[in-house]
Amino acid sequence: MRRLSSCIAVGIAPLWLAGCAVLGPAPPSGPDVVPFSAKRPGTERWVGWRPWIVAPGKAATQYELVVDPLTQRVVVQAVAVKAASGLQQPLDVDPATHPLLEWEWRPVHPIAAADLGERHLDDSPVRVLLFFDGDRDALPPRERTLMETASLLTGQPVPYATLVYAWDNRRPPGTVVPHAATRQVKTVVAGHGFAPPPGWQRLRRHYVDDYRRAFGTAPGRLVGVGILTDSDNTASEAVAYYGDIRLLPAPRDGAGNDAAVDTAAR
Repeated sequence: MRRLSSCIAVGIAPLWLAGCAVLGPAPPSGPDVVPFSAKRPGTERWVGWRPWIVAPGKAATQYELVVDPLTQRVVVQAVAVKAASGLQQPLDVDPATHPLLEWEWRPVHPIAAADLGERHLDDSPVRVLLFFDGDRDALPPRERTLMETASLLTGQPVPYATLVYAWDNRRPPGTVVPHAATRQVKTVVAGHGFAPPPGWQRLRRHYVDDYRRAFGTAPGRLVGVGILTDSDNTASEAVAYYGDIRLLPAPRDGAGNDAAVDTAAR
């Protein structure tokens, strides 16, 4: 991400992104994520969801409710041209009651130069983000300073931790990619490859297990969910579609993560 000012910018940028994702009125009680499929293209906009700005000066990714030609369902189309912005919904969920995350996406224009492990190439055609509360006083002074500075610059609170599910060209699903600037943002690769899949992917992750693996501890309360298609770092273009996102209770059989439940066009 581009610099806000000299040395603090690299650390603040990812926190700025996360901080803008937990804004607004009091979150709904319960695990319900407002489904895109219940909306109507062209009339009902982002009720329940809200646009969020990654950082001032960045071009905005264009999000639009459309009817998917493959499924005839209402989905979100995302087009990013050298851009980075997202959509987000506040939540207030105990992860122990609904530890599974299920979602659908369809990247149709991946970013050949993108690399989640490289600070200046950190773009992805599709990301689903989860935002968590936690004990900020237990963080190292540097992390607390980054959060405080980001809050002052944005005028908004910053979540304690952010767990991201993203598409990556090079790494296999399940790989945890740490952020170069802050240990409070971790990415789990959920899809990979230089060529897009032929249709929709439906994915399910036990995000509590993923959080433990990424951060080494149990998550605090889940305070928000977001989507992000970005291409600003590679100065390129990305096109993708998002379907509904769901939080589910743990299955009785104790099944864990599935990298891709269904990759066929439906």
